[in-house]
Amino acid sequence: MPIPDQTHDAPAAGDLSVAHPSSGTAPSDAGATSTASEPSAMAVLRAQQAARVLAASLLGRLPLGAAPLALLIFARETMTLTVAGVLVGAFTAGTAVGQPMFARMADRWRQPPVLWLAAAISTIGFLLTAAQVNLPVTVFAAGLAGLGAPPFESCLRVLWRDLLPPHQVQAAYTLDVAVQEAIFILGPMVTLAAVALTGPRGGLAAAALFQAVGTLWFATTGAVRRWLGEPAVRHWAGPLRAGRFRPILGALLLVGTAVGSVTVAATGYAESVGSRSWTGWLLAAQATGALVGGLLYVRFTALRQHATLPRAVGVFAAGYLPLLFTPVPPVMMALMALSGLALPPLLTLAFVAIDEVAPAGTAAEAFAWAATAFSVGSAAGAAAGGALLDAVGELTVGFLLAPLGGAAACGILLLSAGTSRSRANRIEPG
Repeated sequence: MPIPDQTHDAPAAGDLSVAHPSSGTAPSDAGATSTASEPSAMAVLRAQQAARVLAASLLGRLPLGAAPLALLIFARETMTLTVAGVLVGAFTAGTAVGQPMFARMADRWRQPPVLWLAAAISTIGFLLTAAQVNLPVTVFAAGLAGLGAPPFESCLRVLWRDLLPPHQVQAAYTLDVAVQEAIFILGPMVTLAAVALTGPRGGLAAAALFQAVGTLWFATTGAVRRWLGEPAVRHWAGPLRAGRFRPILGALLLVGTAVGSVTVAATGYAESVGSRSWTGWLLAAQATGALVGGLLYVRFTALRQHATLPRAVGVFAAGYLPLLFTPVPPVMMALMALSGLALPPLLTLAFVAIDEVAPAGTAAEAFAWAATAFSVGSAAGAAAGGALLDAVGELTVGFLLAPLGGAAACGILLLSAGTSRSRANRIEPG
């Protein structure tokens, strides 16, 4: 006998204009009194425990930015570049599987025991990788390190509803998305510093250490220890059974594809202008643009009043079109920054939509699936972009995948919204 869908009665993803995310629990008095009436980044950070959980989660997530480079440097000491790529792929695949799995466990029980279990598994994976027993064991260990990466992202996002009044939750989502760019800026720097100090294994040790410290700091926070999963009828498919959740997931997959393809295209562009070092500058410019875009979105109410997820995805896709001109490097840096502006607002609107349509008791898992979809899309985009550049050899073609992926994501959301409106009209009396 099928279990009834517990999806909240919320607008379709395409219709979300974002104002007040639903919440199963009321915000704490401390959070409400310490925040201003107008949503802002500072109001979010002033809420009791908000700054701590955000900082702790960022520290714990630092290995997501540090581990890929750490694995590459470690492997290149004795292995081929192909094998090094396999290790990074195993780590990425592990995170894609582990994030929804551990988030589902957190939804059903409590966060701290799940976070400790995940961190222990990941630490074992890093240690076993560094031991370099043999190739199959090392590949398995890299996958284990990714599998056990604690689901900080999803655990943090379900906490905002308890820490903040409803009108501040969207600002918290945006702030989180914006500042997590630091993970992918600081992560590689931490790896390089650790390798310089202690050798090739130092990057792996640093990733495990930062993850453990972040877990300790996050899991011992009062709000985390008090949080309990929402009682609900369970279903084997979790949030994936919700019809309005799946189009959002598909759109995030395509958005991730766009972002991943540009990473490879930027590398090709840097090589075409005679210096691979431009790759780092271009990607840093894009990350900076994303940080600025997130802060602007939090700061200006007018940007949020007319925002919907399809519109944000459309702006995101359009932001990649100027890259097709592939101008001189300084101008290209400015265009890369421009392409990053729309990503935090887009992800914020996606998180609000997910919060609205996820079945009861599956919020953490739903957020984890969103992160997984984006990550898998990014990996697929990088692979497709590299293959396309190798096959065609035309740099412009490499940058074309991003606007095409964004346009396809926008189409999915618009089609989903139209289908939902048609269904609503058919069942409306009279």
